[in-house]
Amino acid sequence: MDGFQPIKNIKVYEQVINQIKEQIYSGRLKKGDKLPSERELKEQLHVSRASIREAFSVLEMIGLIESRPGEGTFIRDNGDSIDLEPLSLVLMLEENLALELLELRKILEIGCVRLAAERITADELREINNYIDILTNSTGHEDRSVKADWMFHYTIARASKNKVLYDVMMAISQAMDFHIKNTRTKLVSDKDSMMNFINQHRNIYQALKEGDSEKAVKEMKNHLDYVEDLIKKRIK
Repeated sequence: MDGFQPIKNIKVYEQVINQIKEQIYSGRLKKGDKLPSERELKEQLHVSRASIREAFSVLEMIGLIESRPGEGTFIRDNGDSIDLEPLSLVLMLEENLALELLELRKILEIGCVRLAAERITADELREINNYIDILTNSTGHEDRSVKADWMFHYTIARASKNKVLYDVMMAISQAMDFHIKNTRTKLVSDKDSMMNFINQHRNIYQALKEGDSEKAVKEMKNHLDYVEDLIKKRIK
């Protein structure tokens, strides 16, 4: 395969990874394509097979490529399998990120809900409404409530039909879950706060059902502003 360049630098395996990335960005490598063998890459890149193996190991660990015994190494044809966990792990190690994560949520989720209002399907609307029902009936079952809350938001992201937005949401999902699960009980510990949460979700759903993108943005912003106020009160 043409396009690879000889490597003469330290951290050789990273250079190998970069060249494979460039092949993907340029469109020379696509989902399902077979990569050259270790021997072929060794000759093209002028590096050791150990460096090739190390690069392949990293790419396979994050789910970009897969090795098929007896066949070779391929670009994964299922992009959803790419492991997005490392970013969440990094964020989970940081402290006091609740407000910063919420700022990111606002940027992502307001964009998602705007698109979702225009693109959501009847099945997705039913799914979202079901999560509101679970939220309403989950008093005393915090795990169920947290899961339903997040599935509500992830379904909206999926309904945006923008894979990049959805993938970014999923990339930080574990960090979001971790931080919110550790603050949410105190945020909505009283009945009034929980009812406000549920009503805000219903308002977002209604705007989506009506296909009103401006109203959906307004209701999502109201919800996330409310969460921000609760977090700030807790920090104080």
